[in-house]
Amino acid sequence: MEIAVIWIPADIEPSEPAVAKCLRHLRRHSYRFAGTVRAPWETVEQSMIDGEVDVVVIADFAHLPPDRSPRIELASATGDDADGDQPAPDTQQH
Repeated sequence: MEIAVIWIPADIEPSEPAVAKCLRHLRRHSYRFAGTVRAPWETVEQSMIDGEVDVVVIADFAHLPPDRSPRIELASATGDDADGDQPAPDTQQH
C-alpha cells in the first residue's frame, strides 16, 4: 500500500474543502494516509526524494509552484499551446 500525504499550501484558507476533496481521493485509491502537510512545497518534495512518501495528493493543480523542479511536462499532441512550453494540466488519473 502506497504512503500518501495531502499537501495544502499554507495560504489556502479555508483549507477544509481542499482537505475533504483529497481525502475522497485517498479513499478511492486505498492509499495509506500519512497526514496533511501545510509546509512549503520543498518540504513535501524532500519527503518524496527521501522515500518517506510515495504519493502527494493536491486539491488543485494551481496549488503547485509553477517553477518547481524537477517536474514533468507533457508536450501537447494537438499543438494548442502557443509557446510549446506550458506545464501540463493534471493529466494523471487520481
